[in-house]
Amino acid sequence: MRIFTAALATETNTFSSICIDRRAFEASLYAPPGEHPETPTLCTAPITVGRKVCADKGWTLIEGTAAWADPAGLINRQAYESLRDEILDQLKAALPVDAVVLGLHGAMVADGYLDPEGDFLTRIRDIIGPDVFLAAELDPHSHLTAKRVAAANVFVAFKEFPHTDFVARAHDLWRITVETLEGRVKPVMSVFDCRMIDVFPTSRQPMRGIVDKMMAIEAADKDLLSLSVIHGFMAGDVPEMGTKTIAITNGVPEKGKALAQALGMELFARRGTFIMPQIDEKQAIAQALAIPEGPVVIADVWDNPGGGTAGDATVILAEMLKQKVTNAAFGMIWDPIAVEICMAAGAGATIPLRFGAKSAPGTGQPIDGLVTVKAVVPKAEMRFGESIAPFGDAAWIELQGIDIILSSVRVQSYDPSLFTALGLNPLERHILVVKSTNHFHAAFAKIATDILYCSAGSPYPNNPATNPYQRVRRDIWPIMADPHGPNFETS
Repeated sequence: MRIFTAALATETNTFSSICIDRRAFEASLYAPPGEHPETPTLCTAPITVGRKVCADKGWTLIEGTAAWADPAGLINRQAYESLRDEILDQLKAALPVDAVVLGLHGAMVADGYLDPEGDFLTRIRDIIGPDVFLAAELDPHSHLTAKRVAAANVFVAFKEFPHTDFVARAHDLWRITVETLEGRVKPVMSVFDCRMIDVFPTSRQPMRGIVDKMMAIEAADKDLLSLSVIHGFMAGDVPEMGTKTIAITNGVPEKGKALAQALGMELFARRGTFIMPQIDEKQAIAQALAIPEGPVVIADVWDNPGGGTAGDATVILAEMLKQKVTNAAFGMIWDPIAVEICMAAGAGATIPLRFGAKSAPGTGQPIDGLVTVKAVVPKAEMRFGESIAPFGDAAWIELQGIDIILSSVRVQSYDPSLFTALGLNPLERHILVVKSTNHFHAAFAKIATDILYCSAGSPYPNNPATNPYQRVRRDIWPIMADPHGPNFETS
């Protein structure tokens, strides 16, 4: 067997002012054919898993380019088209192939393309023809458009949020691919539109129980090859934004349709109950100070670079300074210019510095102060599960008893190693502030005495009922109270 694999992925917050060009992919991950590292990034696990699967089977794996950019705003048209065409040309050169297995995210939006993945998959289908198997792994925070479903045979999405299972789901994708190519299964994909948009953290109920139930059904039902929930991505202003469910069966589409609908309606019935409770910055700091032992983690949930924001909001930090909090560490604030200044000054220097809150309204005001540069590290990295997340040149500064990590590459706070990479021991601080909606939870829960979710400022469009959408359909909850009800009308 000859199988082609590649990855092209990012997540687009269409409300973000930070555009993505080719350099953004190169800063996060750009790996030409055969140069992908042994460890996967979030959306490239099909490549690393595919290497092992094909080696074990004695099959030929032809690797194309792998490209991942940390989430931000609109993708530059030339950047998208050049990466797309680079991979398409590699596929054409690899023909004939028996299958194409891809790593995608699913929430890209580019200048001139509201559905880049749909465009990409359709072009691949045109190249390989109707009979070659086409499969892709998706991030659940994506848009499952009709164009994508028409082009691909199989989609498998991560089940967990935080996304701790992207390697496991790549194994599921390859299992289905192998069984299909060896003639043991005939996968049929069924999709149900939940007509809703919500946030589904699997670190708490009720979504924890639903995911466990999904996996139990997969294990028990011999006709079922995979169940997935596409959470949707509320910061993507595109026509088909919303939550969908996928059931892949072995040739029994009616059963798949029923399973996808049952799962989708269970999600709809519990709408509004999934997201973690949030408090403002004043409450978060007061509660953290009242907890006798640390570290207490405060998550700045909506200034999350993983959702396309800058990660430079200073609302929580300003309140900490106002309340004269000490013995706290803040990780991270994105400010490449401030990092450059700190690196020029060097470790041990005390300098006046302005940093943060440069990207957009709702992120607070820049912080001014006399800071001590504690450490500088070029090309810093942190862990994220089985992968590595680079955050570029970085500096550890101290301001009025608060330790702050400044980064030059936007990336959310995945793991305590973001602190230790600079030489700071997070276990020695009473309060840790991180910028992440929920991906931080898997790693930080292991060291935290408590976790507080804080909604501070307005860097992210976090209320779909009031977000200023221009393209999103109106027939979904909470824009419509009950789109499945008797008075439902399409518009």
